[in-house]
Amino acid sequence: MCHDDASRAPGVPDPVAVASHGDLVLTAADGNRFAAFAAQPVAATPTGVVILPDIRGLHDFYGDLTVRFAEAGMAAVAIDYFGRTAGIGDRSAAFEFRPHVEQTTPEGVAADVAAGVAHLRSADGGAVTSVFTVGFCFGGSFSWRQSAENPGLAGAIGFYGRPERALAVAGRMTAPLLLLIGGADPGIPVSAVEEFRDAVPVETTLVVYDGAPHSFFDRGFAEHVEACSDAWRQIRAFISRYS
Repeated sequence: MCHDDASRAPGVPDPVAVASHGDLVLTAADGNRFAAFAAQPVAATPTGVVILPDIRGLHDFYGDLTVRFAEAGMAAVAIDYFGRTAGIGDRSAAFEFRPHVEQTTPEGVAADVAAGVAHLRSADGGAVTSVFTVGFCFGGSFSWRQSAENPGLAGAIGFYGRPERALAVAGRMTAPLLLLIGGADPGIPVSAVEEFRDAVPVETTLVVYDGAPHSFFDRGFAEHVEACSDAWRQIRAFISRYS
């Protein structure tokens, strides 16, 4: 797993007021009903983000992160991966996620992301006009894949994703990518991410945080405060550039 039950999303610099946040249920085009968590800032915004969690699905870190994105001035919705096999329920550390991860498919994830995009474009979701994906670990790779699998996205952002999981669809990518990587992540060599960056046919920004481990984007890592703050700056700059 990536972030655990004690993890909390780093605060966003210069936060704005949040109008609402809470749980909801979305329905994908194939009829799958799945859990989500949404938040909106007080001021209307043209920009929204679909958040793709780590391998454990929609647990508390991602509800917290959704509110942080609203504080950054964006409408946001985080999705769960396991509606098809586990229904709507608890995703805490007690959840046996591995059997459900093995049953996820790229097509299912893309359909659920599309439902998140549709929610953000609806009046209830904020009626945004520019949508980005943001993912972490398992979700980082799947976020990059949405550049190919969900046409119409403004961009796809991924933290510590495995590039090999997205390389298969690189030739069909259309939306720009932002790759945020820990330089001390033993499972994801920087060289592999650089090769991925050079292989994709879209504008790609790679940011490597020297000395930062996997899952560094966490309020609990006092030694990585600057990396977390810079990651927020990179996200805001990327979204501003491509909105």
